[in-house]
Amino acid sequence: MAHYSAQLDGVFVALADPTRRAVVRRLGHGPTSVGDLAREFPMTLPSFMKHVRTLEANGLIHTTKSGRVRTCVLNRDRLTLLHDWLEEQRRLWQDHTDRLERFVTDPQENTP
Repeated sequence: MAHYSAQLDGVFVALADPTRRAVVRRLGHGPTSVGDLAREFPMTLPSFMKHVRTLEANGLIHTTKSGRVRTCVLNRDRLTLLHDWLEEQRRLWQDHTDRLERFVTDPQENTP
């Protein structure tokens, strides 16, 4: 459970930054070179590479190098971790709101 929690924390940290979310969104359309990705953002290449390293360290993307070109690919499986956690939260809150609705609308629930 601690390993799962640490992985989930890493994904949230990686996605907390708008630049990194934009990179993930862009890579959802397909693999792209680091150079092409970096051109979309108003920052230096070394600054952009910090974002790439954060995404890669947390398993959201992986990069491959062919000659002088480094290509980024989205790791869709890693997004499953986030999807599963959000689904768990949705079920939890749905259950809470269902119980609240029964409490408010069912007079039998309100009697001691």
